[in-house]
Order: sequence, then structure tokens, then C-alpha cells
Amino acid sequence: MLIEVIALTKQDVIEAEKQGYDRVELVSSIDQDGLTPDLELVQSIMEEKLSIPVQVMIRPHDKGFYYNEEDTQVILNSFQEMYKLGVRRFVFGALNQDNTVDEVMLQDIQDIADDIRITFHRAIDFSKDIEVSYQVIAKYPKLIERVLTSGGEPTCTAGKETIKRLLQLSEQWNGPVVMPGSGITLTNLLPFHEEVQAGEYHVGKGVRHDQSYHNRFVSRPAEWK
Repeated sequence: MLIEVIALTKQDVIEAEKQGYDRVELVSSIDQDGLTPDLELVQSIMEEKLSIPVQVMIRPHDKGFYYNEEDTQVILNSFQEMYKLGVRRFVFGALNQDNTVDEVMLQDIQDIADDIRITFHRAIDFSKDIEVSYQVIAKYPKLIERVLTSGGEPTCTAGKETIKRLLQLSEQWNGPVVMPGSGITLTNLLPFHEEVQAGEYHVGKGVRHDQSYHNRFVSRPAEWK
């Protein structure tokens, strides 16, 4: 299984690689559930010779997933600036005021460059209908590689039935990868994996010592194969 972890600093990224994790989501302001990181930090990380991919969060604020015209310009500028630094993998999600997927925004991002790849984050969990939203997202196979979801619940263990359904849809439609995340820990991942059988998992503080972002990563458990 592939394990993605959250990094807040350059040292986090280096440590995640050293401890055996497969991919990193780079964010700032984890107390606000992750916002766009500084350009200087991203540039510094992109200059490192890393063996694992780094995905950069694009999220200007934590006031919801509907973005007005001013927000939209900030978002598109962030994509363009990060792209110039060599970033090709992003984490992003946006909804309309009626909590449907914002396809106009996706098309605007797609127009920036055809090699941008996105993980559509947990904005999907706040959408009107998760399955319908997944179907919409699946219309953008070149842009959106995967969906990060807790199945519409606070944790992915609580949302496991919806996650299992999304995994079925992913297989039926050859759609974006479904990556469960939220509430995964060292102790509950394997039992959860036995039930849902996803190929990728997103883990936050659950792989930090004492489950705190102030602390370093624990080594990847040998049984997380």
C-alpha cells in the first residue's frame, strides 16, 4: 500500500522520505487544516534531490471551499507561481455555492498547463452528493489523479461504507484513485485496510510521535506493505 503523509517543513519532507513513506502533502497552517505553503519553502524543497513525490496544497483560507472572484485569482496565481518553481503535483478542491464541484475552476487550472496533476481533497466530503461529485471529478482524467476522502464523515473509519462504494466506482469507471484519509493511526490502519482494500492512504499526525505535528515521524511499520 502507498502511504502519503503531511509535511509542514523541509525537514519534515526529508524525514518522511527517510522513515519510509511514499509521498508527501506539503501544507502550511495545519491548525487551519492545511493552507498554501510559502513559495520560498516550496522552492527550497524543489531544489532537494528527493526520491518521493511532493504534492503542494493550494488553499488560500479555511473559510470553506467556495471561492469568490478574489479568492479565485489568488488560487490561480498560486498555481502559476508554484508551476514556475517546478511543481506539477497539487492538492486542491473547490465547490460552488450549492456545494457541487466547481468545474469552471478546474477548467481554469487545466488551462494553465496540461501536465498539472491534482489530488482533489476533502472538499468532496462537504459536497451535496459525494458519488455525484466523484462522477463529475472523473470527467477530468488528465487533471485529477485521485480523490482524498473520509466518506463524508469526520473520520474515514466512520465513512468506510461510502469509501467502499467510491472504490467500486473507481474500478468500474477507471476513475481517479480513491485515497481514504482522516483519523488513520498506527493501530487502526491495518484493520481498516482489511475492510476497504484501498491502494493508497493519507495519514496526518497518526504517524507522528505522540500524534503531534510538533514531533517527528515514526518509522513506517514493517507490516504496512
